[in-house]
Amino acid sequence: MSQRLANKVTLITGAGSGIGLESSLLFAQEGANVLLVDINIAAAQKGAALIRQRFPNVKALALHADVGKEDDIKGAVDLAVAEFGRLDVMFNNAGIMHPEDDHALNTEEKIWDLTMQINVKGVWWGCKYAIMAMRQNPVDEDKGLRVGGSIINTASFVALMGAATPQLAYTASKGAVLSMTRELAMVHAREGIRLNSLCPGPLKTPLLMDFLNTSEKKERRLVHLPMGRFGEAVELAKAALFLASDDSSYMTGTDFKVDGGLTSCYVTPVGEPTLQPPASLI
Repeated sequence: MSQRLANKVTLITGAGSGIGLESSLLFAQEGANVLLVDINIAAAQKGAALIRQRFPNVKALALHADVGKEDDIKGAVDLAVAEFGRLDVMFNNAGIMHPEDDHALNTEEKIWDLTMQINVKGVWWGCKYAIMAMRQNPVDEDKGLRVGGSIINTASFVALMGAATPQLAYTASKGAVLSMTRELAMVHAREGIRLNSLCPGPLKTPLLMDFLNTSEKKERRLVHLPMGRFGEAVELAKAALFLASDDSSYMTGTDFKVDGGLTSCYVTPVGEPTLQPPASLI
């Protein structure tokens, strides 16, 4: 086992399911202490219990928080520092895709505002309080612990491409995440604080599968995927691990695409996929 995050402290929002849960397990497997933050506290507690069962040498705590509330995010960062002594990795992963999100003529202002509150302000606050904590990280070279850290913000391929199946508020929110992440990365580049955006393609997660609730909706998207399948949350967790670890030490301000080739494709191949996706860690 490589232990790429040995002795590190990580905070993951939206940690109760999907990318967040897979990442929590993978980060713990790689030696990190993990604070699992989710609005669904039961799901976060279940994830923390699973980590403690599988990886007794690391610590895992669960916390209820609404990332659309600044005090909740500040409280989560404060708890990570109080319990573990530092914060090395902040994964601002939580977000929503509202079923009433549509095009400009149909999307109600309340849906727009709610989406921005969670997907944009939540990431802003997560970055803000993580940066403040990372500036204060104590140095222990023997354990590979330094000042600064890695902040990962979940954006989306829709921030890079247009779609005739509109979710305007969601798309706009993820574009904001890309722009915000790039600028913060430049501002803090010489402080040892790296910020990168993770841009998933369509994933087989509850968030998207609940939205794509008919065969027609699924096929409308699958036809554009070069690999012939939706991505798996564990595949994004592995990308997040790379961004969290020192393997990506010279990366900041990046739009890191993990999309099965979607954003590079004009015409998709024919035939069935040869390889099966990797197994979930859950």
